[in-house]
Amino acid sequence: MSTTYRSNYDKHPVVRVSGAEDGCDVGWQAIAQRLTAHISPGRFVLCVECYPGCFEQEIERELTKALNPALVLHTNECYRPEEEIRSLCERDLGDDPVFAYMSNFVLSEFMDEGEVAKRRVKLNSAAGLVLVIGTGAALVAESWDLLVYCDMARWEIQQRQRAGEITNLGLDNRTERPSLKYKRAYFVDWRAADRLKKSLLARIDFLLDTNQRDTPKMISRKDLLRGLDKAVRQPFRVVPFFDPGPWGGQWMKEVCDLPRDVENYAWCFDCVPEENSLLLGFGDVRVEIPSINLVFQHPRQLLGDAVHGRFGTEFPIRFDFLDTMDGGNLSFQVHPLTEYIQEKFGLAYTQDESYYMLDAGEDGCVYLGLKENIDRQEMIAALREAQTGTIPFDAEKYVNRWPAKAHDHFLIPAGTPHCSGKNSMVLEISATPYIFTFKMWDWGRLGLDGTPRPIHLEHGLRNIQWDRTTQWVERNLINAIEAVGEGEGWCEERTGLHEREFIETRRHWFSKQVLHSTNGGVSVLNLCAGEEAVVESPSGSFSPFVVHFAETFIVPAGVEHYTIRPHGPSAGKRCATIKAYVRTKA
Repeated sequence: MSTTYRSNYDKHPVVRVSGAEDGCDVGWQAIAQRLTAHISPGRFVLCVECYPGCFEQEIERELTKALNPALVLHTNECYRPEEEIRSLCERDLGDDPVFAYMSNFVLSEFMDEGEVAKRRVKLNSAAGLVLVIGTGAALVAESWDLLVYCDMARWEIQQRQRAGEITNLGLDNRTERPSLKYKRAYFVDWRAADRLKKSLLARIDFLLDTNQRDTPKMISRKDLLRGLDKAVRQPFRVVPFFDPGPWGGQWMKEVCDLPRDVENYAWCFDCVPEENSLLLGFGDVRVEIPSINLVFQHPRQLLGDAVHGRFGTEFPIRFDFLDTMDGGNLSFQVHPLTEYIQEKFGLAYTQDESYYMLDAGEDGCVYLGLKENIDRQEMIAALREAQTGTIPFDAEKYVNRWPAKAHDHFLIPAGTPHCSGKNSMVLEISATPYIFTFKMWDWGRLGLDGTPRPIHLEHGLRNIQWDRTTQWVERNLINAIEAVGEGEGWCEERTGLHEREFIETRRHWFSKQVLHSTNGGVSVLNLCAGEEAVVESPSGSFSPFVVHFAETFIVPAGVEHYTIRPHGPSAGKRCATIKAYVRTKA
């Protein structure tokens, strides 16, 4: 690998909020003591709303043991029969193993009105402490004296799905393939749960962090809002997560100092706020919450008016890593055109993207666009034949293979056939709906589970833009870099993206301090060269924020102005950042 230094990459970045004003309770005993102090004699309704994926039975057991409620009502008794839920979701989910239509269900649709009514009769006639618990508890209770929201990160949910520890909403599918549980959660469960969460965030009394099974942590709404308010006023990082893959490499293992007992690491989700989590530091205690909560709570201050007006409570920019160093090629793929993703899957925008090369070996490469004058029907026939397993697809007969080196930037508007080749370390900068990748050829290999990965050739063929051939690609998509500004010790370059993509990217090379502006919109940056830099506020509105090589960070729109300069071991040396933001002007 060509990187000359190991990063001090922080795998657990924290937004430090100082101490919890109302106290941070760690462990069930402390949590029970805090709740007990708020429970008054007589009839009292404690509503414990759970995000799908929480170990609800364990939470119920611990609270029941500590609080001794007179009545416990669990929402899993209120769901419609499983066959009805499956029938309800059938049209949106379909039978594809990966893709589905983005649903607009609300949680109440999964509940049996008759069963809910029975529980409400019990609830209304009960005396003493009543515990209502589970996903949809707030819907069953309708009103309450105390509301606890049990939250957790989606990465932890995925680990529980893979371990066979949890089911989907209203189903008994613990033994179903993890990929199918993830699909249902992504398209149905999480959408419905997030709609309810948005309505409850300002009304909860306590947030319960349930990510660590044996170490629950609880903070008050006041401290949660303090933490979110602190995050949206400064640069911050979300918690990255790493995952192996059939083509994974070794670069992140070395540079990011990851466990050596894992065969490879293919992905790092370094900034996907819909999937990542946010660590709030209260003294020595770290409370982990989904980072999407920040988008829900402060969309305008985080995203800016123009971006919020276009995307609502969605974070539209994604940064992630694709590591093929000493690994293999990614699948040969294409992303859907905007009209295709709208009509087939119900999303407003598609996954336009780009590959920024953090590093590359001598034979590093990117497959991008089609060769001139190829026979379209011949290529289609070759791809279809390759799916039978008889003859491999000869990618280099039809697809351009471009050499890649560190700091090259390859632009990939939707509809462009592409993939990263082996011995390439990619910082992928893209729009957020990342699940929609149509694999057309996977180099004849199996997934980590020993089975072929799903191929979506017909989807892919409907989206390939056949006019994106060698000359057009070279002219429009490779290192379309132009200088746009310079000063003492710095220069700024525009590196894309293509005019069909809504994301703009700018690279700054600097050996001295350089001034940045958010221009009213959220920015996402990565320190793509240099060991260390510091982000500072000219007005002192936030504390200096240190970043290390390969770390991605978010600068909220409300920050307005900030500076970046080399720091620590990089002081006086040349560094670089790559910045992405949403174009709001032509």
